[in-house]
Amino acid sequence: MYVLFETPAGFALFKVLKDEKKLKDVDALAHDFETPERAAKVVKLKAFKKFKDTKDAMKSVEKLLKGELSKSLKKFLEKNIVEKGIEEALMLADKKLGKTITEKLGIECKTGEKANELLRCIRFQTTSLLEGLDEKELKNMSLGLAHTMSRYKLSFSSEKVDTMIIQAVNLLEDLDKELNNYAMRLKEWYSWHFPELAKIVTDNSTYAHVVDLVGMRTTVKNIPLEKLGQVAGSEEIAQEIKEAAEISMGTEILKDDEDHLRTLAKQVFEIAEYRANLAEYLKNRMAAVAPNLTMLIGELVAAKLISHAGSLMNLAKLPASTIQILGAEKALFRALKAKKNTPKYGLIYNASIVGAAKNQLKGKISRTLANKCALCVRYDALGEDVDGNMGLKTKTYMEGRAKLLESGGKVVRQNTNKAAGGFNKWQAKADSKGYNGGSDFVDGGKKRTRTE
Repeated sequence: MYVLFETPAGFALFKVLKDEKKLKDVDALAHDFETPERAAKVVKLKAFKKFKDTKDAMKSVEKLLKGELSKSLKKFLEKNIVEKGIEEALMLADKKLGKTITEKLGIECKTGEKANELLRCIRFQTTSLLEGLDEKELKNMSLGLAHTMSRYKLSFSSEKVDTMIIQAVNLLEDLDKELNNYAMRLKEWYSWHFPELAKIVTDNSTYAHVVDLVGMRTTVKNIPLEKLGQVAGSEEIAQEIKEAAEISMGTEILKDDEDHLRTLAKQVFEIAEYRANLAEYLKNRMAAVAPNLTMLIGELVAAKLISHAGSLMNLAKLPASTIQILGAEKALFRALKAKKNTPKYGLIYNASIVGAAKNQLKGKISRTLANKCALCVRYDALGEDVDGNMGLKTKTYMEGRAKLLESGGKVVRQNTNKAAGGFNKWQAKADSKGYNGGSDFVDGGKKRTRTE
């Protein structure tokens, strides 16, 4: 059995000297690689292909990361295994790469826990098993290759702009969940002391500001009405809070409880403020990256579609039918498996145009809207116009279409009598514009004979 070992310096091919059954014992295998002398009794270097330069190494590593076979690795395996007629199996780490090697070179490849453990042990004794390669040189090669790969991955790409949108919309969803959890916990906790406040102030951020200002309900009477009104929203609400605090049925709390409640309240309105700033950032970013799609369905739904597709270009490549059900994959496959009706909409359901439509028309509106979304996103991805005029015109059309469907009207095709109009154009305007059949007559006299 042979082992393919990848290093920053090149590819190495080792011959396994031990029986395959003995490799199953992980503890014994680690014991065999404790020293270079013991490691030399387990594996033996058969061939080593050193990279020409950093560029060559980067190309090979790039192919390995994708599970593909590079030219240098293919030549290396052909020279040392295929041409020599070796029929023993080859152990390596990547299962996808092993499948590619088997398909292209016909070499039997083995992967799994046993192969990973053996490769880990070889990596522990790399410098001793590879002759002519010291540890310092290997570290320099690793560092150079790492820097090159980092520059390659961080190189500018049009899709990298979408990363900001994807991360922002995902963070926005996480903040909504966290904010809701914190606000509900604050209301449940503070309601033991002042339960009437939750009915008077319903907004989570405003509720947190009021809790931070008031603390214990007994201090409400000492707070000026104007100051409380600025936090609560109006002086009328502030007056209700003052009146409710005097007759509250809540229990008393300690100073330590008040401190923790105020700390939690500050967390709530700080998260709410950051959430508002992030939403504004996402709105500006979407207006710059996908103005037409944003104009049509809104920045939040458009950002979710881009996030679900992976990038703006990936979304532009999708057909309208896929955009329509994007986000409802689980329901789609469940329906296909059960042979039932497939879903009519996915993330696009959250668009205002679909939400405002009647239930029986949501499917039609979603289908039409998905068609327009496909046009707008392709225009955004490949066009140069950033004004959003196309999205505005499309939105106007969709609103008119929705009103027409809701009113029960039918779409009238224009210029249906185009051929007849073209024919009438060339007709004479006089009264006798055709042949007069009334001028025909038949001679009813006696039939003349031949002699006559």
